[in-house]
Amino acid sequence: MASTTLTAENFEKTILESGTVFVDFWAEWCGPCKRFGPVFEAASQEHPDIVFGKVDTEAEQALAAAANITSIPMLMGFRDGILVFAQAGALPAPMLEDVIGKVQALDMDAVRADVEAQKARPATAEGTA
Repeated sequence: MASTTLTAENFEKTILESGTVFVDFWAEWCGPCKRFGPVFEAASQEHPDIVFGKVDTEAEQALAAAANITSIPMLMGFRDGILVFAQAGALPAPMLEDVIGKVQALDMDAVRADVEAQKARPATAEGTA
């Protein structure tokens, strides 16, 4: 499956409803983005069960700001609506395949438990101070 264009209008719905999603934040003027683009597209063809989305940071400046994008290309991986991977830089194909495998292999029950534990920590720390 080819990658899809993500915008402020479809980003959240895509992340929340698509299982595994990888997002490439990029810009036309960015040299490393141009090198990573074909690697990302090839991975999208190899993994039709995964959604691969691209966010043009020039066209979607508010979305890029909301995602705290300060460097591009930025690759983010989501599982079941939870951000589980984020890294700036143009990954070579073998490293991207490794990341895809690791994200797919995650025990999401454990991830959700970790997320809940992290949410509880600040409240606990404030309550004991």
